[in-house]
Amino acid sequence: MTWTSEAALQVIREQPPPFTFYLGTHETSWLAKSPFPLFVSHTRLKARVKYPKASAPWALDSGAFSELTRHGTWRTEVGEYVASARRYQSQIGFMQWAAPMDWMCEPHMLQRTGLSLERHQNLTVENLMALRQMAPDVHWIPVLQGWTPQDYLNCVALYYQAGLNLQREPVVGLGSVCRRQDTEEVAGLVRLLADVGLRLHGFGVKTLGLSKYARHLVSADSMAWSYDARCNPPLPGCTTHKNCANCWRYACKWREGLVSRL
Repeated sequence: MTWTSEAALQVIREQPPPFTFYLGTHETSWLAKSPFPLFVSHTRLKARVKYPKASAPWALDSGAFSELTRHGTWRTEVGEYVASARRYQSQIGFMQWAAPMDWMCEPHMLQRTGLSLERHQNLTVENLMALRQMAPDVHWIPVLQGWTPQDYLNCVALYYQAGLNLQREPVVGLGSVCRRQDTEEVAGLVRLLADVGLRLHGFGVKTLGLSKYARHLVSADSMAWSYDARCNPPLPGCTTHKNCANCWRYACKWREGLVSRL
């Protein structure tokens, strides 16, 4: 496999790519009013009869974590997901990219599915290739899955064997890091993959994780604001709810603080 030249790597290290933060939300109506990028799950959108018109760019989460946690396998058909993504793209608009129907590799997820880590990786790569063949009009991003740094490098090689050079991809998702996103282990993994020329999106990266390695990512998403709000009293003036876990004002305030710190 041919990696990026040392000269190009030096440019990557000295001039980190522009960073985009997608605010994760389960409130799909926010697509119509948000002035900043959102990250919205297929799990929430598929229940809607009428879709909002997006006022800003957004990205589509496949709902993989929920699907595998609940059922131990994908029960959504590939064709069904393709049809939904096409509807979102045409009717909501501004959809920048869509995550594939990937398979996370956390130990508890392997136990839930009963499959090996290698099988999860192969299924993830196979799904991305199938989605791109079925719907080349949708921007499906590849997602790396693994647990150790070597696992992720092996996953890069699987894509390469399938005919996909991830160094040429504008965005490559980094999976199975959400629950350990603030560790030095993941910080080192992000630096490793960025140093070989991958433009990474971090799924579910919270404040501590972003403080460690945001400069090595092109984008990230997080719904940490909602958990944070659930653990705190509502904002002054928010008298209609006992906490701000679904509150637009709280989400905007949290995002503003995060972006200013970054």
